[in-house]
Amino acid sequence: MINLKKILLLSILIVLMEFGCQNATNHENKARDTMSKQRIELETATFAGGCFWCIESDFEKVDGVVEVISGYTGGHKENPTYESVSSGESGHVEAVQVHYDPSKVTYKAILDIFWRHIDPTDPGGQFADRGSQYRTAIFYHNKEQKVLAEQSKEELNTMGKFEKPVVTEIVQFSKFHRAEEYHQDYSKKNPIKYKYYRFNSGRDKFLTKAWQDTMEGTKMHTKNKKYRKPSDEVLRQKLTPTQYKITQEDGTEAPFNNEYWDDKRAGIYVDIVSGEPLFSSLDKFDSGTGWPSFTKPLKPDNSVEKEDRSLFTTRTEVRSKHGDSHLGHVFTDGPMPTGLRYCINSAALKFIPKEDLEKEGYGEYLKLFEEKKIK
Repeated sequence: MINLKKILLLSILIVLMEFGCQNATNHENKARDTMSKQRIELETATFAGGCFWCIESDFEKVDGVVEVISGYTGGHKENPTYESVSSGESGHVEAVQVHYDPSKVTYKAILDIFWRHIDPTDPGGQFADRGSQYRTAIFYHNKEQKVLAEQSKEELNTMGKFEKPVVTEIVQFSKFHRAEEYHQDYSKKNPIKYKYYRFNSGRDKFLTKAWQDTMEGTKMHTKNKKYRKPSDEVLRQKLTPTQYKITQEDGTEAPFNNEYWDDKRAGIYVDIVSGEPLFSSLDKFDSGTGWPSFTKPLKPDNSVEKEDRSLFTTRTEVRSKHGDSHLGHVFTDGPMPTGLRYCINSAALKFIPKEDLEKEGYGEYLKLFEEKKIK
């Protein structure tokens, strides 16, 4: 009888242990799944900007950047070392990989930060570091990154910020080699040596002189933001066929079958071509026409009105000032207080939600929604 009790107790104990192990395994699996999901949600950008100690340090200060790794890319030699790269024999450049949360910082913002921490006009290196291994480059990981990189480079060229042309390469990413461990987080491990090197390299002196009128930390003042129309080649890559037809060929989309006609989210609408602010959700109303309708422009200076005599009638066309995009038309049958109806094609617009205004560079418009909330 005693043996039977012992056997029964032992069996119960075994079952409890198995249940406990299974439960622990389930928690471990869930933890791994969560970690994998977090890794998948991050996006990667790869840049060469001269000394990777400096570029790594600059990007680590950006909100939304999770990790920055120093390394080598773009060469022909397998398993490159610092010695082989710095000598120029491997064909690699010193580079960094930036792993960031796209819900907090966009690739476009990452590009803006990159441009403002290099000399993009120097083909022979960066500051005190000379040679092809220190040249600047953007290594795109997909088509979207390529288009945005080309667009941002063209915009930088047309800003007139530099006397010489921008020569930074835009290259398809192939393989990234992590640099030796003593190079990782060098600015934190060796702060005195790093600061001495950086000061004497001439990097910060150049950046301060080049960007003093538009730079505050890593952010541009919104009021100085430039809105320009990209080249036709860039537009054909950037825009969908519908967006191109409407903005560049004065097309019209179908009513009730477009992206924003019944969108009720709080935010602003900008030109899909140039990014200039055009309309606010605070001025949007349901006109019953099947197109986004507004009582007034968000910033009148960004809208141009022209007489349109097409379709055997006279109408008033609305175009964006800087992007010269065809947006739609304005009519006099709208509600008060203006009595106007700006009937706009969704395909000509990009919506920026209220919660994303700051990170997308439109922070000055946040106060409109805060004032509305107070009222």
